[in-house]
Amino acid sequence: MTPEGFKAWRKTLGLKQKEAAEKLGLKKRVIQYYEKGERDGQEVKIPKNIELACFAISCGVEEFSGSIEDTPVNHYQSE
Repeated sequence: MTPEGFKAWRKTLGLKQKEAAEKLGLKKRVIQYYEKGERDGQEVKIPKNIELACFAISCGVEEFSGSIEDTPVNHYQSE
C-alpha cells in the first residue's frame, strides 16, 4: 500500500486521522507518517498487517474473534 493509497482509504471511509488511528490501534502521528511516506527523512513503509487491517475495516470487520463464521465477510467464503 502506498502513502497515497493509505490516505485515499482513510478519506474514502470519511475518517479523520485520529479516527483512523483509533480503528487501527495506532497513534495519530503514525497515521501522518504513513500518509507522508517518511519520518525525519527516512522512508516509512506501511506494514502488511496494517494494510490487511485497512481492508478488513473497509469490509466492515472491526473486531475478529478468530472465527471466520463471526465476520461480516463470511459470505465471500461460502459463495
